[in-house]
Amino acid sequence: MPTHTLSNHESFPYDDIPPGDEGVTFAFFNALSGDRGMWLQSVGDRLQAAGHGLLAWNFRGQPETSFTITQTDEETIVSDSLSLIGELQPKRLVYVGLSIGGLYAIRAHLKGGVGAAVGLVLINTLRKSGPRLDWVNHAVVRMAETGGLAMMRDFYAPLLMNQAWQAENRDAFFSTDYAPLPEGDGTLMLLRSGISADWDIPYETISIPTLSITGLQDRVFRDPADVDELSRRIPNLTRVDLPDAGHMVPVEQPAALADALVDFAAGLSKS
Repeated sequence: MPTHTLSNHESFPYDDIPPGDEGVTFAFFNALSGDRGMWLQSVGDRLQAAGHGLLAWNFRGQPETSFTITQTDEETIVSDSLSLIGELQPKRLVYVGLSIGGLYAIRAHLKGGVGAAVGLVLINTLRKSGPRLDWVNHAVVRMAETGGLAMMRDFYAPLLMNQAWQAENRDAFFSTDYAPLPEGDGTLMLLRSGISADWDIPYETISIPTLSITGLQDRVFRDPADVDELSRRIPNLTRVDLPDAGHMVPVEQPAALADALVDFAAGLSKS
């Protein structure tokens, strides 16, 4: 497994699968409590079969990473990501971000220069700062501090996931003792960083074709009015709404997601 080493000798793992001659490289920005394996297990095979490449990595604090930092933020996460992209120089990048990962993808695009992308995909990303989002972000951290990821999943799964997934996976929940994530835990550090995320994005300056994918069963982060408003501010936007998906589209509807990504890539300029 290759790793990318930063200037301070901390490191994180990645997977780099080059595209075919006519393909793009989908570069995946994780959600805070996710990891690169989700993309490889869900949509990876389908995208490769269509001739596309994959670049997936873990943020510092996610599994298999080496880190000594005790706090992080979106600037650090974006900088780490662009460091990897700058080293590998992948072909025809399309940034794909899930949840807050879409915010990092937007920030990476707006930085320009290294890692310039030809397309952008936002999966359940569009949201606005406000009392409700602030409450949710603090509640997620409080649960992690109190009962760990098991408590988070027990409470949030019925609000984040679609009903088909809930029915299939219900028996796997409420079966473990809750235990707080300890200080210094990487996931806890990342979840805390979500509280200070800056969602005041100059959407009008996104200069590349953009695909926004929304799971209509997401009952935590989706506000239909906000999604509509922010969508109108992105100049070259295509929307795909998935009635049978919630927040975790790669897990709930991997085939539909892969089809949307392949269709989006087919419409991009070959330049």
